[in-house]
Amino acid sequence: MITEHPLYDDLSLTLSEAGAGRPALILHGGGGPTTVAGLVQHLRRTTRTITPVHPGWDGTHRPPWLTGMDDLALAYLHYLHHLRLRDVLVVGSSLGGWTAAEMAVRDTAGIITGLVLIDAVGVHVPGEPIRDFFALDARGVAEYAWHDSQRFYVDPAGIPADQLARRQADMATMRALAGDPYMHDPKLLRRLRHVDVPTLLLWGESDRIVTPAYGAVYADAFGNGRLEVIPEAGHLPHIEQPAATFAAIDDHLLEASTGSIAAR
Repeated sequence: MITEHPLYDDLSLTLSEAGAGRPALILHGGGGPTTVAGLVQHLRRTTRTITPVHPGWDGTHRPPWLTGMDDLALAYLHYLHHLRLRDVLVVGSSLGGWTAAEMAVRDTAGIITGLVLIDAVGVHVPGEPIRDFFALDARGVAEYAWHDSQRFYVDPAGIPADQLARRQADMATMRALAGDPYMHDPKLLRRLRHVDVPTLLLWGESDRIVTPAYGAVYADAFGNGRLEVIPEAGHLPHIEQPAATFAAIDDHLLEASTGSIAAR
């Protein structure tokens, strides 16, 4: 079910909800909400999935003041507060993983109790630069983002004009939110040590947008984080290797739940 949730006078969130149980906020990356559709379908079996469209993606409205990932993170936290949700799992892919991390460092009320970051950007790691996505053509995106680049290469000449225009608008929004400094918050890595909720960072072994070495530093920065690498997958392992990715998430949630019960 897709709904419009008024958040501020000039911002309404476009959301899809499904399933029941523990609330799980699913945050898409630069490719838009379709890139997390399989992830939502899996998680909706055991959780109440809430999947927003980031303002400015898929033709949605982005107010002029929403110019950074911190603004987006605070908007989603405000939404969780407004609904009085508790025990929230936040799952984010790429740009959505960055948003999840920014939310966690600002969550002074303890609403978020678990994180899953999938090939997330958002931090600066010396010696492991984030690939300049805006400089890549379609062939370059396939080569750097996918393990099986031939399978996932999409020739722009075959994309209908309206879809191509929407993709270009999405990229313009991504540049506005994450283009300067490019794809990271210089302060985020240092702040993550205060985030001690169970945090799983999943990484495609063949990701060349942000490498597994980048992911290892990211995971170590959390107070309670660990890295798991998915073989034969690139930047979107939940699409390229869904079975292995979903199994890793399920195991993590089970371990975190068991640990929480034992600690009581």
